Amino acid sequence: MLTIGPHQHASQVIIAPMAGVTDKPYRNMCREFGAHWMVSEMITSDVRLWKSVKSRQRLAYHDEPGPRWIQIAGAEPEMMAEAASLNQARGAQIIDINMGCPAKKVCNKQAGSALLRDEKLVAKILEAVVAAVDVPVTLKIRLGWCKETQNAPTIARIAESAGVSLLTVHGRTRACKFAGDVDYQAIAGVVDAVSIPVVANGDIDSAQKARVVLDQTGAAAVMLGRATQGHPWLAATVDHYLRTGEMKINPVDSEIKRALIVHVGDLVQFYGEVLGARIARKHVGWYLSGRVSVEFMRKFNGLQSAEEQVEAIIEAFLEEMAA
Repeated sequence: MLTIGPHQHASQVIIAPMAGVTDKPYRNMCREFGAHWMVSEMITSDVRLWKSVKSRQRLAYHDEPGPRWIQIAGAEPEMMAEAASLNQARGAQIIDINMGCPAKKVCNKQAGSALLRDEKLVAKILEAVVAAVDVPVTLKIRLGWCKETQNAPTIARIAESAGVSLLTVHGRTRACKFAGDVDYQAIAGVVDAVSIPVVANGDIDSAQKARVVLDQTGAAAVMLGRATQGHPWLAATVDHYLRTGEMKINPVDSEIKRALIVHVGDLVQFYGEVLGARIARKHVGWYLSGRVSVEFMRKFNGLQSAEEQVEAIIEAFLEEMAA
């Protein structure tokens, strides 16, 4: 049973915040397959930028089922506190703070994983955000800035002292980005350092791997990231295995085809015809990876409307089932 403030559920599986991936249509699809916990795309803490199209889309979560877990990013305590408070007013039920993003454009603003180099600033941000809201505050970090400065246990204790309700640890440093092996033993060290729930993150791509990581780290839950791309049912599959020890059968072709068609439709409804069809290309590529030819995807990526995309998806499945 995972508990975050007043929110409690038997699922030990969380879908990670991923910019350009875990938007509202994607979250809806994951919920349809049975996922419970998921974190929004990163939202800037600079409210002056909230009038942009991208920010307005990322802030459109008020009518989603709970728990609405919203991630904010920034490097100024007052700005982060204001962003957290305004998100709570918009309907956010859990506020997550990003101190793990390794992207250069984020770190260059001293946000994301760059904050791990300034423990005093980390404390100020966490204390300010926790004081600004009445909902639980969570934190996502990496092991440290680089191999020589791994300070995740220290950051974890700072978070616990500040009143953070849950901590997610990606088992790499910022310098590693997404390369190399994940250090699950280091995550276990963070689990031992604090009494708040710790979530293990990094390269968890199957139900069996999730079980091994939970056993190895002692974490309260796992967070799935890139492995869910094109597999919005994966969180529910992992959750079922962790609870029962039995593998849940993956969706059959007809279910995947229906999910794809619904997803494309939701993207167009949410983003509009032109942008929705464009964003759909990467999702369809993930769904159909290994199922269709490079030539099919090349043609698909040239389609300009959702109607054409749906026709192509149906045709692809008919061809595969006839093969």
